[in-house]
Amino acid sequence: MKYSKLFGKTIKQDPKDEVSVNAKLLVRAGFIRKEVAGVYNYLPLGFRVLDKINKIVREQMNAAGGQEMLMSALQNRANWEKTGRWESFDALFKVKSRYDFEFTLGPTHEEVLVPIVKQLINSYKDLPLYLYQIQTKFRDEPRAKSGILRGREFIMKDLYSFHADDKDMESYYEVMKKSYKNVFERCGLKAIETEATGGAFSKFSHEYQVLCRSGEDEIIYCEGGDFSSNVEIAQVKEGKQCDLGHGPLKRARAIEVGNIFPLKTRFSDAFGLTFKDKDGKEKPVVMGCYGIGITRVMGTIVEVYHDEKGIIWPESVAPYMVHVVGLDLEERSVMEEAEKMYKLLQAEGIETLFDDRQKMSAGEKFADCDLIGIPYRVVISKKTGEKLEVKKRHEKETKFVTFDKLLKILNF
Repeated sequence: MKYSKLFGKTIKQDPKDEVSVNAKLLVRAGFIRKEVAGVYNYLPLGFRVLDKINKIVREQMNAAGGQEMLMSALQNRANWEKTGRWESFDALFKVKSRYDFEFTLGPTHEEVLVPIVKQLINSYKDLPLYLYQIQTKFRDEPRAKSGILRGREFIMKDLYSFHADDKDMESYYEVMKKSYKNVFERCGLKAIETEATGGAFSKFSHEYQVLCRSGEDEIIYCEGGDFSSNVEIAQVKEGKQCDLGHGPLKRARAIEVGNIFPLKTRFSDAFGLTFKDKDGKEKPVVMGCYGIGITRVMGTIVEVYHDEKGIIWPESVAPYMVHVVGLDLEERSVMEEAEKMYKLLQAEGIETLFDDRQKMSAGEKFADCDLIGIPYRVVISKKTGEKLEVKKRHEKETKFVTFDKLLKILNF
């Protein structure tokens, strides 16, 4: 992509109506634009990041046996009344049509999926079943000042598992723990598996928390990795020595990027979702639920990986791998060399953003490059000659290398 053609450019000043780091940087760098508080539009750079995160999530959910589908965002009021959540779900968006029908904009999808599953499974032979989607959700949040970390409209992956008994559900629950660890590691995040309350569904659940000063949650955890609990349910205090000798427990703020929890038969009972076991006896289906905030992961990455200059994207989710910065492009020979390099990188399958703007200073271009945060900067100018000036976003050192050496640096 040539920067001159890219829809969405950088801006120098922080947006006045944003207080969070992620929103300030993502707006300034040309990734998002606000619609209203808690609702954002994702421009091409932002969409590419979301697409990378979605791909990682899909690969891990498919590897765990998940089947992807897409459910309706506009949902049936009657099903929410059946579960008793039409009145009790405090963040429910309620929509009334001009024909006096009333719907909800889905914050979650148990009320949609369970009635569908009821139509399509009958026997123990149909179980277990793992269904997921990546879709836009809606929640009428009382406060929306955290950018894309807490939105009124956001993108989420939710997987629902269906089992013949608790033992099978618990076994798959452990599979999901491993899958979630892989997802967050691949996105460049160190997410701590944290015990949390199960709310109305069970005694417990597990959150995936990323340490960050701007986080809304607080956890007490062991740096050795053997213990973490949300402070809301923690039975121990900061400073207590770890039972396994890893030192004192610490208390820290964190951002929740995902959670998993047993649903048991809460929704199966509400909709009469049952199956016949091997003896022909009717039994309720046992369920589990597993969520990852896709847009929240993106915002968390920015909160964790940035400096005073801008964003520092992990390679796995960066919108492009290489940012080619052309200087002295008014000279035909330099422009030709920069164009040639851009095409060579593309031919190698390397995603490349080419700053092809003329009559701009090196300082302005480098500032935009740092703000956008693409992993590798490659400079072509009169000064570089036949070599390429390469710099990694989070490092100070620059190197002058050949094209073949650049490919090795990029692991191509």
